[in-house]
Amino acid sequence: MTEVINLRQQRKAKARTEKEKQAVQNRLVHGQTKSEKKRKETESGRAAKHLDGHKRDKDDE
Repeated sequence: MTEVINLRQQRKAKARTEKEKQAVQNRLVHGQTKSEKKRKETESGRAAKHLDGHKRDKDDE
C-alpha cells in the first residue's frame, strides 16, 4: 500500500523550497556592498575599453 499524504502540506512545502531558491538568487544579486558593485562596474568598464582598443578596423585591409 502507498502512504497517505496531505496535498495541502505538500503544496506548501514545495512553495517554501521555491521561495528559498529565489532568496538564494536574490542574495547573490543584491547581497553586494556599494564598494563591491562599484569595483565590479569599474573592472568591467576597464575590460571593455581594453578589448575595444585591440579591435581591428575594417579599413586596415
